[in-house]
Amino acid sequence: MKEINNGYFTGERSLFNSEDIKINNTIFGEGESPLKESDNIELNNSSFQWKYPLWYCKDVVANNCSWAEMARAGVWYTDNLLIKDTLIEAPKNFRRCKNITLSNVVMPNAAETLWNCDDVTMQKVSAKGDYFAMNCKNMKLDHFELVGNYSFDGVCNMEIHNARMLSKDAFWNTDHVTVYDSFISGEYLGWNAKNLTLVNCTIESLQGMCYIDNLVMKNCKLINTTLAFEFSTVDAEITNNIDSVMNPSGGTITADHIGELILEKDKVDPQKTKIICRG
Repeated sequence: MKEINNGYFTGERSLFNSEDIKINNTIFGEGESPLKESDNIELNNSSFQWKYPLWYCKDVVANNCSWAEMARAGVWYTDNLLIKDTLIEAPKNFRRCKNITLSNVVMPNAAETLWNCDDVTMQKVSAKGDYFAMNCKNMKLDHFELVGNYSFDGVCNMEIHNARMLSKDAFWNTDHVTVYDSFISGEYLGWNAKNLTLVNCTIESLQGMCYIDNLVMKNCKLINTTLAFEFSTVDAEITNNIDSVMNPSGGTITADHIGELILEKDKVDPQKTKIICRG
């Protein structure tokens, strides 16, 4: 494998169509698409400072690297990607990529990041930005942190563990999403989803968990959550009080106490929902 050490590259397509190359302690300065159409690339302690660095690539490993703010739209149409211990400041990263692993990655400007990707694994990842991970499928996340609205819209087949999310309109239009041991705060959580399961989670949400087909909540806590479950089919085991519930379509809701229960007979059939209050 060819090695490049302590390099500095500028200009468009500076290492275009490279193969079997190890790049160490190198800066890619001003100039678009430095590694476009490249295969079998290893990057160590290197930095991208300009746009479109990794498009149409395969088999890329990046260790202890950085994407500056202007390295936007950095990784598109790229397959088999491993990024570890890396800071990515650039927005709009990762589009239509397959087989991505992000480990110990920080993305402080992650607006419109991770769209239409398949087979994504994230461990110890933090991100800030709206519209994170739209229309992805086959995702596994552990120790994930997010500050940003409209996250995971349209995602299919995702499992999340140990997350903290401040995210309005999270999980809209999703199918087969399961979240374990996590904290989620944000209005309108999960609207129009199918097969959304929350296990051992703490949720804060105005009008959360509405318009859902097959919502399952196991051993969950709801804090400051009002007008929940509207037009949802639900099997909810809540370990504390619920401030208010409005017009669920059917199922079972168990809680210590429900502050306000709204069942409008012209909108739903109250007999289709079983309410159990421990108190």
